[in-house]
Amino acid sequence: MTGPGDGSPSPEIFVLGLGLIGGSLVRAAAPLGPVAGWSPSPETRSAAAADGFTVHDTLDETIMRAAERDGLLVLAAPLTAFETLLTRIGELAPTARLTDVASVKGVVADQVESLCPSARYIGSHPMAGTASSGWAAGSATLFDGAAWVTCLDEMSDLQVWADVAHLALRMGSRVVPAEAPAHDEAVARVSHLPHLLALALAQVGEAGGSLALSLAASSFADGTRVAGTRPELIRAMCEGNRKALISAMDDVLGILGVARGSLASTGSLQKITSGGHEAREAFDNRYAGLTELTLSGEDLLDQLISVGSAGGHVTAVEGSGAQTQVHVRYPDEI
Repeated sequence: MTGPGDGSPSPEIFVLGLGLIGGSLVRAAAPLGPVAGWSPSPETRSAAAADGFTVHDTLDETIMRAAERDGLLVLAAPLTAFETLLTRIGELAPTARLTDVASVKGVVADQVESLCPSARYIGSHPMAGTASSGWAAGSATLFDGAAWVTCLDEMSDLQVWADVAHLALRMGSRVVPAEAPAHDEAVARVSHLPHLLALALAQVGEAGGSLALSLAASSFADGTRVAGTRPELIRAMCEGNRKALISAMDDVLGILGVARGSLASTGSLQKITSGGHEAREAFDNRYAGLTELTLSGEDLLDQLISVGSAGGHVTAVEGSGAQTQVHVRYPDEI
């Protein structure tokens, strides 16, 4: 596996957790270079090994090998397991290259700062998934075309960011730089809230009885798809992003409240239908008219954050250190 455009070797990948995301990551990374995984479940380890992947028997072995080879450790376990994993990393590999794929970033950054503050950490989040879980649900193509958030602040290690960005790009993802709080506010609206709405819609449909469920077609099936996700996984990501999610819930309840009041008084749903239609058109056109640019310089981290906040993404990373150049596409002048 070569590095970000300069022919240098990228770090070996060590994935802690082999569920849907971790298992897909191992599958997608295997053709690119050395990758190994670990799971606390003996059954999962056996299944991954039977499929031909390198799997370590213990957490300590995985962390130690990553430390010996200066590899990139990827936390891909459920968020509830991070405290245990980070505590052990802090003990065995305190300066490890480290990333994660959790759907909330602020709480993980706080845990890293508390439990292994010397780690070279870059938070990340591939915006990909299905309602299924476990090793068998994984796919090497899961990340194709997905947005892959990489979190940055003024203290971020640019080389580790480049390692994570390069890995995501080689898996076919669009790398979106962002600050952790901005990420959490955004995903509360476009990921976590949709999970709650799907759960609510599923219950409303069931309350309609057997006839309602027998008549349900694609709008109901599409709207409730993610309600099939394991409840504990939904709880972990939504409860971990409570503040931002409450704000998003307030907004959707306000919109539905106005729509209900209008329907009850005048019989009209003009505001919600027009507003929602326009918002969907904006979503469909979100990549229209993107401009290409190459970024470099001492303020590269700030430039990258600006690209992400404007709705842009990284397309390539070249060089290293002070010579790093990042190719991006963005919709507005930065």
